[in-house]
Amino acid sequence: MTNITKLKKKLKTIGWREWVSLPSLGIQHIKAKVDTGARTSALHAFALRPFRENNQDRIQFEIHPLQNDMSVVQTCVADIVDRRMISDSGGHREERYVIYTPILLGDKIWPIEITLTERETMLFRMLLGRSAIRRRFMVNPARSFIKTKK
Repeated sequence: MTNITKLKKKLKTIGWREWVSLPSLGIQHIKAKVDTGARTSALHAFALRPFRENNQDRIQFEIHPLQNDMSVVQTCVADIVDRRMISDSGGHREERYVIYTPILLGDKIWPIEITLTERETMLFRMLLGRSAIRRRFMVNPARSFIKTKK
């Protein structure tokens, strides 16, 4: 048996969209599109306010965690780990703040990098990029919400 075959047997399958939690940000449920074409995960954020606290660069931001519901506003605070130029699927480049936070998907929790960007007009408030799911899950593009139900 090859190493790839062994790895595939160990990996659990997720759908092209899943409900996830970002517990350190206080986000209990957010619908994420699993995007293997995106290297880094992205989270909808607005009203970004970077600040410095105890020699650490931090950022406060707000999010509408539910699609088509602007009445729910969640305020989040996280450490800034980087600022990067990111190209979106249309080829537009934008400098984004990068945070590092745990994600909960099904019964697994692990830390991931997430870029913050305004996604108000997008169908999903979060994209789950390939680096976040690498060596953890296989994606079945014909299925949705395999691991999670809201």
